[in-house]
Amino acid sequence: MAELEGIYTIWLRETKRYIRYRSRIITSVVSPMLWLIIFGTGLGAAIRFGDIEGGYQIFIYPGIIGQTILFTSIFSGVSVIIDRQYGFLKEILVAPLSRPSIVLGKSLGISTHALIQGVILLILSFVVGVSMTPMIFLASVFIIVLISSGLAGVGLTIASFTDSMEGFNLIMSFIVLPMFLLSGALFPITGLPTWLQAAVYVNPLTYGVDALRYIILGEAVLPLGINILVLIIFAIITISVSAILFSKKEQSLM
Repeated sequence: MAELEGIYTIWLRETKRYIRYRSRIITSVVSPMLWLIIFGTGLGAAIRFGDIEGGYQIFIYPGIIGQTILFTSIFSGVSVIIDRQYGFLKEILVAPLSRPSIVLGKSLGISTHALIQGVILLILSFVVGVSMTPMIFLASVFIIVLISSGLAGVGLTIASFTDSMEGFNLIMSFIVLPMFLLSGALFPITGLPTWLQAAVYVNPLTYGVDALRYIILGEAVLPLGINILVLIIFAIITISVSAILFSKKEQSLM
């Protein structure tokens, strides 16, 4: 019970800190909507895209949701560095709470950030003409939780061995953009060159975007079960690795 209470407390702190900065929520929603409206409409008018009813703008809608989750989940890992710099992390470490519980509380908080943004984008689906039923909404929320959990583990892993926000942002820049571009968010992953397909299928975000596209649009490259399985394995691995690295890093600083 003490561990659960500790996890809840850390999750609650992360969530309150996120909700307190409403401008951050607004900015994180406006940006993907601009991608959908401007990029989707502009490029959609320049190319013929007939694979999905509604055209290119609707095709990239699940991908833009994946993009939002990616940016939010990974960059939220910087909270560990901020807590370390301001000394709050030391207060948590001296509490009777295990290191894995601290990481789990952090990852749940980060996943909640991404979930809030994902839900807002799902609610705004009518902007691009996507039909959103209660079943599609709930299934999409489930996939968002899986994607954000795994990506939160990536962000926490990087933050575990990075001491400055500048270093964290530099490393993330080399991870976030390739993951987004190679996820199939902006273009179909079928028919690509063999070497590029290999990079696409190594990317875990590919399976998240494909799962969202299946649920929302009824179109997918891989079976939904395979996508979900990969996302679950990815989340378990990244959170476990981040917990191990976090424990080693903070133990050396104590």
